[in-house]
Amino acid sequence: MTTLRLSNQPRPLGKSGLTVSPLAWGMWRLAGEDTAPVRALIDAALEAGISLFDTADIYGADVPAGFGSAEQLFGRALAEDRALRDRMVIATKGGIRPGVPYNSSVDYLAEAFDASLRRLGVEVVDLYQVHRRDFLTHPQEVAAALTRMVESGKVRALGVSNHSVHELEALQSFLAQPLASTQPEFSPLRAAPLFDGVLDQAMRLDLAVLAWSPLGGGRLADPSHPAARLLAEQGAAFGVDAATAALSWVMAHPARVIPIIGSQNPARVRAAADAYKVEWTRARWYAVLETGMGEKLP
Repeated sequence: MTTLRLSNQPRPLGKSGLTVSPLAWGMWRLAGEDTAPVRALIDAALEAGISLFDTADIYGADVPAGFGSAEQLFGRALAEDRALRDRMVIATKGGIRPGVPYNSSVDYLAEAFDASLRRLGVEVVDLYQVHRRDFLTHPQEVAAALTRMVESGKVRALGVSNHSVHELEALQSFLAQPLASTQPEFSPLRAAPLFDGVLDQAMRLDLAVLAWSPLGGGRLADPSHPAARLLAEQGAAFGVDAATAALSWVMAHPARVIPIIGSQNPARVRAAADAYKVEWTRARWYAVLETGMGEKLP
């Protein structure tokens, strides 16, 4: 029976000219004051072959350190060893502000981006993403803000997060350079990108797909969930656990989806590299999908 096999080889970040790992590490849970745990996570990610590090200015807004604190903590860890920067493709996002909630105007995005650079302590961000659609800003204005970042030499590639097919197309129509990536929530428990055109658009436009919450907020590591049990069975056949099998499930899609690992446990980050071991038959992959959705496909 034909099986779907994964590759651990780096792949292009869209049409940006950048090359990234098939897995990414994300910082939406990154918090604390000490940089030693952050360095341990960075080292674990690098050991797992991860080169793409994804953060955002909003990360940390729900902890005492507040808005921007995840970027700042990551930046402090980088400052302690400048050689780390050369081993990374750094992505961040802007456009969400607590209490607003969205602002992608030219002035705001410019200020948000400069603040991200300061917190990260870097001169260039490899990938800058509009975090969510601001309905009160014309996409032409958003494009103008992003274009200025690229022209300044401080951004190498542009992307979007949580954008629909039409929202992405509207923004792209005002940009001279192609968007490099789109970042939807995607897992067996959040299968909408399979049906709403997001993954089809990514394949058509050659966009990298960065999937956030690939473990369904941790539910796919909970043995009480039916989809988690199927993933555990699949993983056991290849010597990995349910969480690692869930990453492989996301990666098996032909859009070559890059799951963003959110774990703050170095051992779990290292274990993600075992996702490449898992092979899928179509029947097993679709069984997980149907179980995750809670309904049969037609």
